[in-house]
Amino acid sequence: MLVEGLLNQQIAYELDVKEATIKAHMTEIFRKLGVHSRTQAVLALSSLSVEPPQDLVEPPPDS
Repeated sequence: MLVEGLLNQQIAYELDVKEATIKAHMTEIFRKLGVHSRTQAVLALSSLSVEPPQDLVEPPPDS
């Protein structure tokens, strides 16, 4: 969601949590990546070549 350029408020809405929760997690992500901005975080994440879990990429099959 960060890579998609969503704001904290938009991410919070999508995940049905408070914006403060997203802000706290973003702060921790920035700290662990050693960055100070969303742009730096996106660049750092892209250099890690981390693939999202398949269930987040493809919708579940119809039953």
